Amino acid sequence: MLRFLSAQSSFNLWVIFLAENLLVTVLALLFGWLVLKLNHKPVKAASRNEILICILTNVINTAITYAGFWLWQHGYILFSYALSWRILSDFVALFMLMDLAMFLFHYAIHRSIFYKAIHQFHHHYADPIPIDLFVLHPLETVGFGSLWLVILLLFSFNFYAVFIYLVANVFFGIMGHLGIEPIPANIQKMVPFKYLGTSSFHHQHHLNINHNFGFYTNIWDKLFGTYKGLGE
Repeated sequence: MLRFLSAQSSFNLWVIFLAENLLVTVLALLFGWLVLKLNHKPVKAASRNEILICILTNVINTAITYAGFWLWQHGYILFSYALSWRILSDFVALFMLMDLAMFLFHYAIHRSIFYKAIHQFHHHYADPIPIDLFVLHPLETVGFGSLWLVILLLFSFNFYAVFIYLVANVFFGIMGHLGIEPIPANIQKMVPFKYLGTSSFHHQHHLNINHNFGFYTNIWDKLFGTYKGLGE
């Protein structure tokens, strides 16, 4: 796949990466729709503004994808390609490292002038729907994308671990913006679910902006005293 992409012109790469990002968005929204339907919950229609911002987010993510590919082509981002146990260890490392980095980035935005200028845009939606995963201020999309590229520049990961992480990233994003909790309460108390950022965990953040800044786990919120569970 990478060899095929390396043979493409810059224009073709932009088209391919845009199509890739749009496909991921469509599949993510279909997954969210399916989860809501299986839980017999109504699927709220997205507003025109949400759709337009979602498209803009995809364009920005395409630029970030292109930047990452360019950095890989020129040797700034390095991957290993071995089919080994490193896939699992690298996935866990990347998963936790990005979770911590995004927690700190998210927390810093809420505690700075950038909240009203940038991040409050996302919090217009107290009861989010799946498409709101992609409804971010353009500068915030650039910020999260840049954070992702910095992590890849600083550390070398297995390529397949990165791919699995990207799938997990979209999965957690959609689950956090369902507006419902599809995981039964008794299962949420079990390991590892008790440490993961469930739908209700992120929904609490939309309801109360001073808590639950984590993305994939609640570990950092519990460590830094910003965790808030249901009914607390």
